[in-house]
Amino acid sequence: MNSATVRNLLVRGMLAGLAAGLLALVVAYFLGEPSVDTAIGLEGHAAGHGHDHEVEAELVSRSLQSTAGLATGILIYGIAFGGIAGLAYCFALGRVGRFSPRATALLLSGAALLAVYVVPFLKYPANPPAVGSGDTIGKRTTLYFLMVVLSVLLAIGATILGKRLAPRLGTWYATITALAAFAVVIGLAYAFLPVVNEVPEHFPATLLWRFRLSALAIQATLWGGFGLVFGELAERMLNPKPAAAPSGRSVPAAH
Repeated sequence: MNSATVRNLLVRGMLAGLAAGLLALVVAYFLGEPSVDTAIGLEGHAAGHGHDHEVEAELVSRSLQSTAGLATGILIYGIAFGGIAGLAYCFALGRVGRFSPRATALLLSGAALLAVYVVPFLKYPANPPAVGSGDTIGKRTTLYFLMVVLSVLLAIGATILGKRLAPRLGTWYATITALAAFAVVIGLAYAFLPVVNEVPEHFPATLLWRFRLSALAIQATLWGGFGLVFGELAERMLNPKPAAAPSGRSVPAAH
């Protein structure tokens, strides 16, 4: 793949990431922000609405956080991950099977959603404000990113394993074997990595469940939207449709 093609796919990846970010922003605002507001209210009530909270609210208002701050964060993240995914697509195209550009984009985005978010999420799920101690934030962040890196590396390893086994076992059985190996190693990681559970005893279970579902929905929208938009852009670029013959003119027959 030449440098011009890589550059064009990179740009299309960033554009698709921006479009996916806009979709995720709508989900985050209408589905996620109400849970965040409720959790912040519980946190303020538990702290007795102290003076420190009032100063913080004046410095960064909640309305700014839930509008401009939310939009800036999600859109920048969408553009950044879209560019990275576009480069990963350049490497994966033609190496993961005989799929069309559109199908490859959907396959890549689905695998990335599982490896980058869902697998780490199942071990260390997202928590709303008022959950978690400030003294352990460094430890929790380290464990989460360790799980992300481990999941991504194992996904890459499973892909390589499946391709090497395919000539001997066939594509179907090689894929099943690679997925089983991935699941076993991830299961061991789940078992041996420390458990983090800092949810207060009386924190509403419904609120926690809604927040975690909304976090999952935002990521699913982001990656799913990217796969659809980028797949369409890549398909049109790599497999352009032939130009139609001008109307009223017949194409001469070949002799």
